[in-house]
Amino acid sequence: MNATVYLVGAGPGDPDLLTRKALRLLQCADVVLHDDLVSPEILQLVRSGALTQNVGKRCGQKRITQQQIHARMIDAARQGKIVIRLQGGDPLLYGRAGEEMDALRNAGIQFEIVPGITAAFAAAASAKIPLTDRRLASKVIFHTAHHCKEDVPADFGSAISSDSTLAIYMPGHDYARLQNQLLASGVDPETPCLLISRAMRPGESFHATVVGKLSLAPRVSAPSILLVGLLAKPPHRADAAIAFSRIEANQSYSALENMTMQCASVLGDGPAPSPTIRNSGRGC
Repeated sequence: MNATVYLVGAGPGDPDLLTRKALRLLQCADVVLHDDLVSPEILQLVRSGALTQNVGKRCGQKRITQQQIHARMIDAARQGKIVIRLQGGDPLLYGRAGEEMDALRNAGIQFEIVPGITAAFAAAASAKIPLTDRRLASKVIFHTAHHCKEDVPADFGSAISSDSTLAIYMPGHDYARLQNQLLASGVDPETPCLLISRAMRPGESFHATVVGKLSLAPRVSAPSILLVGLLAKPPHRADAAIAFSRIEANQSYSALENMTMQCASVLGDGPAPSPTIRNSGRGC
């Protein structure tokens, strides 16, 4: 059996937003090594009996070193187990996927990437704002605030043009520092900002301000993201009266599957075939 590790994106936390392949892998997994910010609702979908371990390394709460994570992935894969490295959002953006892929390559372990919806896309979708618009913003720039490091840069490295939307991941709570960094990068103090907490999850919240007043923003809970630019205006809530219901977080996948089958029946079509998983120890 060829050992394979799957680097899987868990998306923003809403089980409805997982890819079908990610869901199927979670239900076939032997070992799941997940980050802190993977939601409990996603973890409920992991196969009963699988070894599930939190290997998150949030500020001040390091449970495990990166090298130990590499070793656990490699050891489990060499035992022929289905190994899932589960990360919030997309594994290729502000995760440790680069280091983990290098470690797997060096160990001769095959791996696959299963993309997830990254926080910037989830936040913008929930706020109902575009990240680009040919009239206002032609580019999107991804940044991280690096709030866990002591060597904080004075700015974001270069002048930021007004036709950009900035997506600042892991903004932390030092909004005064972020404000100063943005101003030092040439951002107009009247540029809109939108701070989104827990996008697409229970307890989601929005706070709209401008760069010049960012330091006054309230502390919000993680995960959060800061969108900056002409498009990052307060979401219009005129359509708030339109009922929008997500599936309750504690609903099991069997209920999701039943709903899918019911929808297929109504549409007069059968269920789509399940995605193929190359390393299946039990015919998953």
